[in-house]
Amino acid sequence: MSDTGTGSSTDSRNGTDPADMAETRVTADAAETADAAEARDAREASAQLSTTPEQEQSEPPNLPSLGVIGWARWFWRQLTSMRVALILLLLLSLGTVPGSLIPQNSVDAAKAAEFRQNNPTLSGFYETFQLFDVYSSVWFSAIYILLFVSLIGCIVPRSWQFVGHLRARPPRAPRRLDRMPAYTTWHTDEDPEQVLEAARSTLRRRRFRTEADGPGGSVAAEKGYLREAGNLVFHVALIVMLVAFAAGQLWRSEGGKLIVQGDGFANTLTQYDDFRAGSLYSTDSLDSFGFTLDSFHSSFEPSGPQKGTPREFRADVTYWEGADGEEKKAAIEVNRPLSVGDSKVFLLAHGYAPVVSVTDGQGDVAFRGPVPFLPLDANVTSQGVVKVTDYRDAKGEKDQLGFQGFFVPTYLPGSGQMASQFPALTNPALFLTAYRGDLGVDGGQPRSVYQLDVEKMKQFTEKGGDPLAKVLEPGDTMELPNGAGELRFESVERWASFQISQEPGKGWALGGAVAAVLGLAGSLFLSRRRVWVRAVAGPDGRTVVEMAALGRSESARVPEELGDLAERLRHAAPLAPARPEAVSTASPDSPEAPASPESPASPARTDRSAEGAGQ
Repeated sequence: MSDTGTGSSTDSRNGTDPADMAETRVTADAAETADAAEARDAREASAQLSTTPEQEQSEPPNLPSLGVIGWARWFWRQLTSMRVALILLLLLSLGTVPGSLIPQNSVDAAKAAEFRQNNPTLSGFYETFQLFDVYSSVWFSAIYILLFVSLIGCIVPRSWQFVGHLRARPPRAPRRLDRMPAYTTWHTDEDPEQVLEAARSTLRRRRFRTEADGPGGSVAAEKGYLREAGNLVFHVALIVMLVAFAAGQLWRSEGGKLIVQGDGFANTLTQYDDFRAGSLYSTDSLDSFGFTLDSFHSSFEPSGPQKGTPREFRADVTYWEGADGEEKKAAIEVNRPLSVGDSKVFLLAHGYAPVVSVTDGQGDVAFRGPVPFLPLDANVTSQGVVKVTDYRDAKGEKDQLGFQGFFVPTYLPGSGQMASQFPALTNPALFLTAYRGDLGVDGGQPRSVYQLDVEKMKQFTEKGGDPLAKVLEPGDTMELPNGAGELRFESVERWASFQISQEPGKGWALGGAVAAVLGLAGSLFLSRRRVWVRAVAGPDGRTVVEMAALGRSESARVPEELGDLAERLRHAAPLAPARPEAVSTASPDSPEAPASPESPASPARTDRSAEGAGQ
């Protein structure tokens, strides 16, 4: 039977002193409070190292169960996430593949029409998915617009977050710096305030932003903001490139013109051989200028394994701006266009134009002039036609003539084939066959000047019934049978083809590409990191200096940089000599031995097990 009136301090149930139990609970609660404080300090130390908005740093939001607004908010968050932006960018890149492999109507309508004619089944599939007009298709435009919206929605909150980081103070030093991934410490005889002032000066010289954490406490420093800035610059540059690409497609113009030596060109719509423009382009935006092709120069490797390789292409022109502009001389070469206003004149190709004269059956000159022949190979074997519409036969009746054939600048007699042996004009020859009949130029349908439609024409024949065909050299004549007239090969002229372009977004696209490369380099090679320096008076009267560093990502450069900073700081706060009498006061193996070192400082180290405290 227990005695309850004696004031015994012993628990009758287990023999434990209640005071000891209370003290144990208080100690446990204090330990939990200290651990929670240290964990909070570690979280604060590693916080704000990312420009990710707060809603992306927290746990993913639950999908809304009801309401159109909730679903719209969820869809917006998904669209503006970086993951979706990268997926859309990949889809946009894949979408350009068919635009490069399949003939496009906006680039070469004739080639696209030829593909449809040769591949009717496959063309139907391509037409269904708008693969002949990839860059103006519905699906490509949808990807483009979604990517544009996604990037803007992703960058705007990150930009505000980054601005907030720039204005925020570096976080205060955690209570236990030795738990940071990189850490070093030593003793010095200098005053703590002097050590902290030297630390601030050292960190500022290394371009750290510093903040004192109370008098006699610690210094917090931060560096590496250009990493986030580079990331934002990269994504802003992508938007600039997208805008430039859109502007270049909507307001661009591009036209081609073949000019024979001595002829000229005026920048009006009727002067172009072909012309393409964006949907928002107006012909009123054509720059007022013109030019004349004075001469064309070319040179080729004469011998060796690179025989025939071009060495020089140059078009000498005389150009003017405006109706009464002053004439100026210029040279247009490959990749060296002529810039006039907002337009650029590029040199695309060159060739030869045989000069022929045709006399009709009445002895009158029905045609005379250079006829451009189009090259078929690297040695400029060319094909072309001569069309004569103003012609009368031997009876005085109106008719039309057509000649088609080949021209070679270097002909090899006796070879039996019309194939040029060299691209330079060494031994020119012209091979022609002759037709008479309807050229089809009066039917209102457009006809190519480089092709001859012989469906309604009859070929001239010789006495034996063979088709009339002849190889001509300069000065030779081709007689037509039955007094129908003759064709004379007089000489050869040069021609060059030019492309006149207006590309309003090209400069912006180039600037965006350069900025994207610089921003990507900054985000890849720079790192965000923080450094803390604490200097407090120890129990022995000397100052204990602690330094720790934390990086946004694991890197060997963080402890190396901390070691370099510590070495610089030790010039102002040198190591204190060891005190043997202090070492003898406690055994190294004793649990009460002080954690602070009495010997010279240890180098900065990386503690893998402590990294979790900084995450």
